[in-house]
Amino acid sequence: MQVKSICMVGLGYIGLPTACKFAQSGIHVTGMDTNPRVIDQLTKGEVHIYEPGLRELVNEVVAAGSLSISPSVVDADVFIIAVPTPFHEDKTADMQYVESAAASIVPHLKQGNLVILESTSPPMTTVNIVKPILERSGLKAGHDFHLAYSPERVLPGKILTELVDNARVIGGIDQASAEAGKDLYQHFVKGEIILTDATTAEMVKLMENTSRDINIAIANEFCRLADRFGVDIWEAITIANRHPRVNILRPGIGVGGHCISVDPWFLVEAAPDCSELIRTARKLNDQQPGFVCQVIEETYGDLSKKRIAILGLAFKPNVDDLRESPAVELAHALKKKCSTLVACEPFKSGMDWDGIPINNDLTDLLSNADLLVLAVAHNEFNKLDPKELAQVNPKLAIFDSVNGWDKQPWEEAGLIYRGLAKK
Repeated sequence: MQVKSICMVGLGYIGLPTACKFAQSGIHVTGMDTNPRVIDQLTKGEVHIYEPGLRELVNEVVAAGSLSISPSVVDADVFIIAVPTPFHEDKTADMQYVESAAASIVPHLKQGNLVILESTSPPMTTVNIVKPILERSGLKAGHDFHLAYSPERVLPGKILTELVDNARVIGGIDQASAEAGKDLYQHFVKGEIILTDATTAEMVKLMENTSRDINIAIANEFCRLADRFGVDIWEAITIANRHPRVNILRPGIGVGGHCISVDPWFLVEAAPDCSELIRTARKLNDQQPGFVCQVIEETYGDLSKKRIAILGLAFKPNVDDLRESPAVELAHALKKKCSTLVACEPFKSGMDWDGIPINNDLTDLLSNADLLVLAVAHNEFNKLDPKELAQVNPKLAIFDSVNGWDKQPWEEAGLIYRGLAKK
């Protein structure tokens, strides 16, 4: 399939990097987003998300004229939908953004076009939701235009590298659609391109993240058991993982982000009668911030008069993404119990996030705290010098929720150090 133009619908954490990679490969890409702030920032050469190397790449392809920014869908050879798929309070998928994106393509759809859904979606979304909407154009999917599903499989912080090097799964509603998708992604993908049907590709994406969620859940449950028995969970995991067929993951304060903490619910929604393990693991990980809060309270006693500083609000280290973050949940839980709580989140500016005050001046933050809680192991926090912190506040107590620090230097600095299921 010959491709001269692409319209990328959605310029978020996946849409924008993907649009840039296609633009860098020589295809003209129009990036479309309905958020005026996103359009305004990109038009000014600013980037609304943090990802290493992304700002430079955006400026490169915009300056070259290969990436244009638009508030609306335009005619193109290929349309790629990369919009969010959040869930409702009852954990069912909110498909309004996918539905709206598909509907916005309809007036521009022409014979020979290719439409690809990249948004993580429940099984059957491509054939049961996207296909009927697109066929309102009067064109028939698989006959007049190609339709496929191709999920992102990248790690925040390494998106630009993994978009190129990772294997890419393309599921077509027919073989011709899958082949058309392969022709497209070969413009920049160096990893293996695997062809299948659309529903299989949708399930593969969900299986990948669900398996991670379940493996983290057992690590978190081991952590709870270790806390009960007085065992250092980090030592126990290190020893257990010396078995050649065992690989227990790291426990922590929960699971966040817009993938692992969301995707399993799509399977539960689609087949509640045969997803009991998935549901149980998801609930356990959702409850982990509350468990960590309880451990902190048991460790330090009544928190009502304590001033707490919490380090990190992102869902994982060294990213700016706070969606579904367990660190935010932990902060809210602690805030209800303590005198005051202030957070440091180096990837967010401003004075507040979801009702949590932010102070990125560490010296000021720690000088006014009784208890320091490490919630996210950002590189900036890993490099903190205990002796310097002791000079700022010699009475500061430390709680390490993620095993980010060695105990000995903190105690040598004269500070009280405790960790989650850690001796």
